[in-house]
Amino acid sequence: MFEFNARELFAKRFSRHMRELSRYLRYIFNGHIAFAMLFFVSALAYYYKTWLDKLPADFPAAAVIGFVFAVVLVFSPVRTLLKEADLVFLLASEQKMKPYFNRALLYSFVSQLYLSIVAAAALGPLYFASRPDATGRTYLLIIIVLVIFKIWNLFAAWQLRQIRSQSYRRSETVIRAMLDFMVFWMLAKGEILFAGLATLLFGILIVSDIFFARKEAGLNWEYLVAKEQAGMQAFYRFANLFADVPHLKDRVKRRNWLVSLIGRIPFQKENSFDYLYRRTIARSGDYFGMYVRLIVLGGLAIWFIPNFIMKLMFALLFLYMAIFQLVPLYKHHRTILWLDIYPLSEELRRKSVLQLLFRMAILQVVLFAAVFAVQTLWFGSVIVLVGGALFSYLFLFYYAAEKMK
Repeated sequence: MFEFNARELFAKRFSRHMRELSRYLRYIFNGHIAFAMLFFVSALAYYYKTWLDKLPADFPAAAVIGFVFAVVLVFSPVRTLLKEADLVFLLASEQKMKPYFNRALLYSFVSQLYLSIVAAAALGPLYFASRPDATGRTYLLIIIVLVIFKIWNLFAAWQLRQIRSQSYRRSETVIRAMLDFMVFWMLAKGEILFAGLATLLFGILIVSDIFFARKEAGLNWEYLVAKEQAGMQAFYRFANLFADVPHLKDRVKRRNWLVSLIGRIPFQKENSFDYLYRRTIARSGDYFGMYVRLIVLGGLAIWFIPNFIMKLMFALLFLYMAIFQLVPLYKHHRTILWLDIYPLSEELRRKSVLQLLFRMAILQVVLFAAVFAVQTLWFGSVIVLVGGALFSYLFLFYYAAEKMK
């Protein structure tokens, strides 16, 4: 007779989950991205140190530390590794699932701990620069409290997933984020008493979560499965920028305002793929959002970085990142069979995608050049225009074109 074993079930799910992640992570952290990240982190570290040397006395460092830690803490999704079929097959074994969910909480804590460590390492220099009287022991205490609060936030997030009231979940998350902020703001200022009071309120909030969760009749299976699927789809969408992801469920948005800005395309046979991919950019997936985010971040980097050479390098870096992550657009419709009955050649499809990406790259180059022009750096504006256009052409029509074949 079959006997349900929650520990064995989680071990199998976890093993399969790790194989799935490692399968795509090797594509994500390839040579291109590793080089771009190394350059980006090195440049940020250099300017961070330069900025700290001139840190104004009235800079709200404690509030910044509190805000960043609060964001890291309140983002505490519980990865349950549940599947849609579990709504049917595991419902009868709910009373035996405690070992399974305990392991899911442990996995969630370990997999998210690196964010807390990175945030603590990044904000350490700011803490010591704003408080010359502070010692390593005081900051170590803050890090220990940060780890404890990460566990509490995960526990609170788990309780919330069992509560069916959406309004309670939303209001609790806002209050928890505010309390996280208050605790670490006060700790960074050295106000231990007020930090203790905020911690007490945080404890009351968790007790409230437990109380409302226990009033529910059983687990909220639909919500648990929906959140798990949303977490995996977010990872798949990111991985899809670097490799084909067959599990990705494409999201389509209307975005009529954006489609109207694309412009009319002559009704001719050779414009079919141009029409298709323009609307793909506008309406599906995360292409448009990613493109806009990289333009905004690149523009901010160019504006605030004082060194002229570094401005140029950041302009090129963000241009490269945008083009590189838009190239997978070529395979976006690979699973739609009706495209194969078009009386059009594959070469025309490749040419249409490359021309569309080149136009988008040129628009990004013009916007970056405009930032230089606003700062009256005319020479930089010319270099970005000429160099960016040349780089985009060579990258797309030589490197990317070969990859598409």
